[in-house]
Amino acid sequence: MTGWLLAIAVAGAAWLLLWRVVRVPRVAREAVGATLVLALAGYALSGVPGQPGAPATRAAARPQVDERAIELRQAMSGGFGTAYNWLIASDGAMRAGLPSAAVTYIRSGIAEDPRNADLWLGLGNALVARADNTLTPAALFAYERAAVLNPRHPGPWFFLGLAYMRGGEPERARPLWLQALRRAPADAEYRPVLEAAYAMVAAGTPPPR
Repeated sequence: MTGWLLAIAVAGAAWLLLWRVVRVPRVAREAVGATLVLALAGYALSGVPGQPGAPATRAAARPQVDERAIELRQAMSGGFGTAYNWLIASDGAMRAGLPSAAVTYIRSGIAEDPRNADLWLGLGNALVARADNTLTPAALFAYERAAVLNPRHPGPWFFLGLAYMRGGEPERARPLWLQALRRAPADAEYRPVLEAAYAMVAAGTPPPR
């Protein structure tokens, strides 16, 4: 728990530094804020604060992929059935730097199971990734469809908000992240990520222009 509090404190301090001291442009600050949120997601889902340190080793070059977003979506989604297999295939394509292939896999899954909210959520994320983290009309439709199919799923609300946050529209992310938080189970391992994300965006008053 101490590690979690430290991680949130560091993220909050970085946000305040960008806002109050450095005063970077609004769009840049909000993009960094979105990155901080996903950094917290990565810590929540795979961090081991008690693990002893080890010397860093040089990693092999790998395609650019938002691993934290994949892990967070997996934590929010179910882990069984044919739909899960399509999502795993799509995640593999994303990790290989092939977002178009990821979209194709998800669409194949939707053709088999058109009422699966997890597949529509995965499609929204893959479409955003294929468009260089831009919210396209097709991605917006996918998120909205996921929310209709499973009104209690926090994923569509969170990732739609994240897309708006990355696009420099935190005022649109704020109510969406609140809805995601309301839908997250009290004992969900990812709930602290949603709490930190909402607290950050709710406190992020833009600096004077």
